[in-house]
Amino acid sequence: MTTPYDRPSDPAKRHSAALTDGPDRAGARAMLKGTGFTDEDLAKPLIGVATTWIETMPCNLNQRALAPHVKRGIREAGGTPMEFNTIAVSDGVSMGTAGMRASLVSREVIADSIELVARGHLFDGLVCLVACDKTIPAAVMALCRLDLPGLVLYTGSIAPGRWRGRDVTIQDVYEQIGAYAAGTISAEELHELESHACPGAGACGGQFTANTMATAIEFLGVSPGGRNDIPALDRDKETAAHEAGVLAVDLVRRDVRPSQIVTREALENAAASVAATGGSTNGVLHLLAIASELDIPFTIDDIDEIAARTPVVADLKPFGRFVATDVHRAGGIALVARELAKRELVHAGAPTVDGRTLGEIAAAVRETAGQEVVVPIERPLKPRGGIAILRGNLAPEGSVVKLAGHDRLLHRGPARVFDSEEDCFQAVKEKRIHPGDVVVIRYEGPAGGPGMREMLHVTGAIVGEGLSEEVALVTDGRFSGATHGFMVGHVAPEAFRGGPLATLREGDTVVVDVEARELRVELSDDELAARLRDWQAPPPRHTTGALAKYAALVSSASEGAVTRP
Repeated sequence: MTTPYDRPSDPAKRHSAALTDGPDRAGARAMLKGTGFTDEDLAKPLIGVATTWIETMPCNLNQRALAPHVKRGIREAGGTPMEFNTIAVSDGVSMGTAGMRASLVSREVIADSIELVARGHLFDGLVCLVACDKTIPAAVMALCRLDLPGLVLYTGSIAPGRWRGRDVTIQDVYEQIGAYAAGTISAEELHELESHACPGAGACGGQFTANTMATAIEFLGVSPGGRNDIPALDRDKETAAHEAGVLAVDLVRRDVRPSQIVTREALENAAASVAATGGSTNGVLHLLAIASELDIPFTIDDIDEIAARTPVVADLKPFGRFVATDVHRAGGIALVARELAKRELVHAGAPTVDGRTLGEIAAAVRETAGQEVVVPIERPLKPRGGIAILRGNLAPEGSVVKLAGHDRLLHRGPARVFDSEEDCFQAVKEKRIHPGDVVVIRYEGPAGGPGMREMLHVTGAIVGEGLSEEVALVTDGRFSGATHGFMVGHVAPEAFRGGPLATLREGDTVVVDVEARELRVELSDDELAARLRDWQAPPPRHTTGALAKYAALVSSASEGAVTRP
């Protein structure tokens, strides 16, 4: 005599069978039935649908609308979706405040949250919907850590705003804050701009961190080709979400795991995409963090070598003319892959989750006639990529300089030293920064911040005051993808942990030399050593809570600022 528990398990339920099958699991099934699932639902592979929806920003605001399309695709393909959400912290909203310290920390919390829900509920696969900056690498980190079949779908870029007859982004707002401080625009003009810059749902529109990482994860292979560049409010995004659900079930049935996709070659492809699009320096941190989840040897020096040989072929903000919606209209991210493949600057045979190789995706791209967003590699915008790694007596473990948007390769000047972003911003507002200066912001690193704040509030103000071509900025913090100018970040070791940046004094001569790959202060080794002996670490800004835990566990920026036991 058969019982309700005698049904054979679906072989694709490699994990969830232990949660749902047999009389011993009656309690679990009773709970799940209380949420509306049926015996038929629970007999199928369970696919987690992770969203990062939150009402504190426009970036992720469309995910509640897209998640049902993902779930419909999963059901139609024979799986059972289970939706859950995690946190997100908006860099653009928290920028310039103490709240920004939560941003990079949120990457670890998001990855941990997705991991814990997936482990706790024994999912067979995952679809992660992402948008704002840290949600993208966090989801990929979790997927790799779990090594579950699945994919990550970027829910799309915001459309540009329109102000006084031109397209604008959040970058313009931060730069015009500096212009207002300099007296070149009025309060009414600034208010008018802020009211038009962000017209609806979607992540920041330029090749800032969100679109940099959305590009990178397509090149990495964990997103279906041609789906990330669809704008947030384009109806085709719903189709992409549905397709993602269908694809996730297929990946589960074939047991295609992230460790088969995210290889050393895939990471090199992703780094090439960051370099070729003049992308955010945050891409360095995040690719290192992703590599660490699968124990793949991949360092800042590898990224430097890739950037040095990869021309910039995308004319994108913050240095260029176009935004992410223009990339989509031009034909998509695959146009960049096509150009790089011409010179064998990507591994064209690298697999992706949609079953095609990167080379096949590049070959199939449909270019819009007359588009000017992605240029032929024979006529690049710049002969080398938009980032470089500098070392030297101020950065023995390395630092990252942003090169896109300017042609400066050397700056030598007196240090203007600040122990927080706020102190520096006040100096910029009060016009205490002068041409030739090297602005130094320290104690803003991963542990010292804690959380390695971005400096867009400061860098935007510098641009707005008209100083971007005449000063350099050096910090152990980070930069927004919207930052442009001669800026060096991620200085390691950070000042809080006794890095040489802690020894700098007002007026010391600092040299940023890109050709020599060097960031140095014109002091002898003996003088630096003597200053370090006299140095005392400042008290931590947080002694309890999440930020204190993060500060205790976080690694150097040169290792991706990942947390380790």
